[in-house]
Amino acid sequence: MTKYEPEMQKSAFPKLTEPNGLDTGPIPIEPYISPEWFEKEREQIFGRAWLCMGRIEQLPEPDTYIVKEIEVRGVIALITRDKADKVRAFHNVCSHRANMIVQDSAGKGSRFVCKYHNWAYRNDGDCIGVPDRANFFNLDIKKCGLTPIVCDVWEGWIFINLQKVPEVSLKEFLGPFGEAFTNAPAPSAEHAFNVNVSTMKANWKTTIDAFCESYHVPVLHPDTVGATFANDSNPYSRPLSGHARGAHRTMTTFGNPDYVPPEHALVERLAYSNLDLGNTLGANDAKEIQALLDHPAINPRRVPNWATEIAWIFPNFLIFYSPGGFFTLEFWPLSVNSTRWVARMHIPKAKDVRQRFQQEHHNCRMAEIFLEDVGNLERQQRAMESGAKTEIVLQDGEFMLRHSIETIRKWVAAKTVREALA
Repeated sequence: MTKYEPEMQKSAFPKLTEPNGLDTGPIPIEPYISPEWFEKEREQIFGRAWLCMGRIEQLPEPDTYIVKEIEVRGVIALITRDKADKVRAFHNVCSHRANMIVQDSAGKGSRFVCKYHNWAYRNDGDCIGVPDRANFFNLDIKKCGLTPIVCDVWEGWIFINLQKVPEVSLKEFLGPFGEAFTNAPAPSAEHAFNVNVSTMKANWKTTIDAFCESYHVPVLHPDTVGATFANDSNPYSRPLSGHARGAHRTMTTFGNPDYVPPEHALVERLAYSNLDLGNTLGANDAKEIQALLDHPAINPRRVPNWATEIAWIFPNFLIFYSPGGFFTLEFWPLSVNSTRWVARMHIPKAKDVRQRFQQEHHNCRMAEIFLEDVGNLERQQRAMESGAKTEIVLQDGEFMLRHSIETIRKWVAAKTVREALA
């Protein structure tokens, strides 16, 4: 039990900012628009934090691999699963002339061959082939392997750390969040696809912030999910709970239990009729998500009108647990005002045509919501850069944004990771 659960029980919409130990004053805009600040984040955050790369199911068997680009650090990570079933990570760079070795984003193979001069490597990193080796000068092939990146797996989530020797372990980095979400289910993790990979003309914090507060939903999404996340009892879509968990944070969002698709929404009415979903943002039967609902960190107050649990893993990775299972959002900085955004859905294999139809409707709806967010975020970034304002004002329901920027400012200033986590 957390120290502020008794207060939560007093109201359907508990206070979130001050009970989580956060300030209530304005937030400076500088971190969202300053090139100098961006450079500090690049070094102090993305150069030192553990970064989530995705799920173990993306490496479904030995000899599979994925390639992940971390542009903010100029790194191309090759993540493999070797014959011993060990997940490893390497810089995707040949030891001969520093060429990129693997050029696709995923695949299967026990070895990798550079297309420049045919140097070959096993997926455990060892160099195993050098053409015309006798013509090199005292070449020690044992020193010519792939350059490793520190890698670890927590609850099926793959993380890397770009420090040669991480200052803290992954367990220490996850801290209270890792403790709370141990054994959290990942339904349909093996059945996933990217629903969005795009470049936003906005700072990475501007972009991720938009998905971590529901205050905007009734206004920006009135015809898509506005009525799904708000009703007369909660017209501003206030959160139902929220927790600061070390460097990370979580929030429970409200779902309108009385929502019914409007008369004109014929496709939506067909998709969701006679299907027990819990709410209409799901892509699954309600009985299929019971394992999620049984976990103590999911809907921790056990409110009946739960819609989603948003888990924000610092710095840039979101997990949305919902009636459809879960989906993830990644926000990778490209520059001070551009971001690569990846949305990945995890839904069950359809049992019949009806469920497949409902899933396709769900996915199309999510894409439409994303498009509504995109246009607004780029306008917001331009407005922040105009210099008209130097601060932004946050309300209580936006506590995750406040906790994020306070955490970022702490990491930027901290000399060590342990100091940043303290």
